[in-house]
Amino acid sequence: MDTIENRGKLKTAQINFALGLFISFFGVIVVFAMIFTDTFVQMMTDLAAGLVLCLIGGGMMFKSRKTIKSLNLKE
Repeated sequence: MDTIENRGKLKTAQINFALGLFISFFGVIVVFAMIFTDTFVQMMTDLAAGLVLCLIGGGMMFKSRKTIKSLNLKE
């Protein structure tokens, strides 16, 4: 039972890592799109949204990598 739970947690952590990578990449695209805006308000909106997405994605990747390392040490 313990190994089945660990495999499930490992699979969830791997999925969260991939999702975090996607969200971070999307955040970088939004920050890059800041170049093509016309007004200062649009630039700041893109910057804030892109940084929030990068932080969320980075946090997901950090947490999932930490979970993966802890599960690999237990096995």
